[in-house]
Amino acid sequence: MVRSTLLLKRISPLQLGMISGLLLAILWIAIDSRAEASGEINTTANNIAIEGYDSVAYFTQRRAIRGSKEFSHRWKNALWQFASAKHRDMFANNPKKFAPQYGGY
Repeated sequence: MVRSTLLLKRISPLQLGMISGLLLAILWIAIDSRAEASGEINTTANNIAIEGYDSVAYFTQRRAIRGSKEFSHRWKNALWQFASAKHRDMFANNPKKFAPQYGGY
């Protein structure tokens, strides 16, 4: 007990901040790796990702736009819907760029 108290007194605030930052970075990497490895996507009861909204539209038009069954793409066991064939193709070419982080949870 006395030894650990002496050790804590020797650590400067800067060192403590660096250690805390390192631990947070390790935790972040572990959480991110688990989310990526699981491959799970938050879907509706019909297995539609992000409730049928066009995920590419969030990037290209900066707003939520409903997708259509006509322009859909299956990725990670989920059906993704888009407002246009162009958006569907953009997603299909690079789904990690347009899919929500952590599977949409």
